[in-house]
Amino acid sequence: MGQTLIEKIIQGHTGDETAPGKIVWMDLDVRSARDFGGPNVVKNFEAEYGQAPVGDPARTFFTFDLCVPACSLRYADNQQICREFARRQGIRVFDVDEGIGSHVLIEKGLARPGGTVVGTDSHLNILGAVGCFGQGMGDVDITFAFKTGRSWFQVPETLKVVLEGEAGSASAKDLTLFLLRELGTKKAALRAVEFYGEPVRGLSLSGRITLCSMVTEMAGIIGFIPEWNDGAAEEMERLRGGSFRHPRADADAGYAEVLELDTGDIPPLAATPHLPTNVEDVRDLRDVRIDTGFIGSCTNGRFEDLQAAARILKGRRLKDGVTLKVVPATRRVYSQMLESGLLQDLFAAGAVIANPGCGGCAEGHIGLTGRNEVQISTGNRNFEGKQGKGRTYLAGPEVVAASCLTGRITSPEDLI
Repeated sequence: MGQTLIEKIIQGHTGDETAPGKIVWMDLDVRSARDFGGPNVVKNFEAEYGQAPVGDPARTFFTFDLCVPACSLRYADNQQICREFARRQGIRVFDVDEGIGSHVLIEKGLARPGGTVVGTDSHLNILGAVGCFGQGMGDVDITFAFKTGRSWFQVPETLKVVLEGEAGSASAKDLTLFLLRELGTKKAALRAVEFYGEPVRGLSLSGRITLCSMVTEMAGIIGFIPEWNDGAAEEMERLRGGSFRHPRADADAGYAEVLELDTGDIPPLAATPHLPTNVEDVRDLRDVRIDTGFIGSCTNGRFEDLQAAARILKGRRLKDGVTLKVVPATRRVYSQMLESGLLQDLFAAGAVIANPGCGGCAEGHIGLTGRNEVQISTGNRNFEGKQGKGRTYLAGPEVVAASCLTGRITSPEDLI
């Protein structure tokens, strides 16, 4: 029997038998830590190994993205602890000006198709969007990875999801919310997922990132989209500075389960508090009043996402009393906003535009809510207390933009 995509990637990084349920020792192409978790990695490393060198400085990185620049003394200390360790060890730091670590690793060509990356980010499996095995781990495991360049891992089963239907006009976020509603947190739980079919084959690189970033919310290990369209592949080639191999599963791979889903005509969707799987048609939420909107996060902080929102906002103003916060994913995205005039369009509409980063996902910067505040967000989680004491609805950038114009959850097609 052949191998699934995750089995092939792991097999290329281990001499152990690779089969679902087997525990293997896996070589790591990249090991990283963020400004959250990073200081613990430094503390653990020096307690265990003293002043010994890391295993391979050229493959070891810090990425600062949660609270950038630092807005608290705790984060200022966290980041400086990592910087000083990095200087001693000769490690590169993607500092507070770079953006979301997982996106930076993609843009810099460090997260390569068929590669393996670990870090202290629970959404590092977003790297499945480019055919790379990414995995968030605890600071003790990352400490060991810093020193040895290896980690143990239990090979997961793989779920194959085949989507039937046309690519349609639904946004990548609407398709992702559709899948969250269909899969819930049980069908993909502790499994890798391979997505096939025209609706996913047609996704841009930005759209692939949106879908794969929310496999975490499906309780999955990682999601892959093995099939590439020409546009997404060309964008990836521009980022990498050359062609790349598209990793694929074997034709006779063994899957734990195969699900066929008919996407049909997906309407604009939103997830209601306090679970990403509480997905409803936006048209059924028209009576929900909002106070604020957020566009950004590792799920929807790419230029394409911000451009989609700007198309709706251009020439219009936010409703009085409603605020909109925009956080681009990376410095590269911010540069695209400047060069294209997008920054001016968003500013003229009344949006607050911040520097690249994660925003409020971990009580960082923009995107936190106060008691009774209602937010509509392009983020990936709306758990109670996750972004403050308010209530957060999850939707695509087009729905967030339209809602901020009316003050209520609104489908873009309902704008006059």
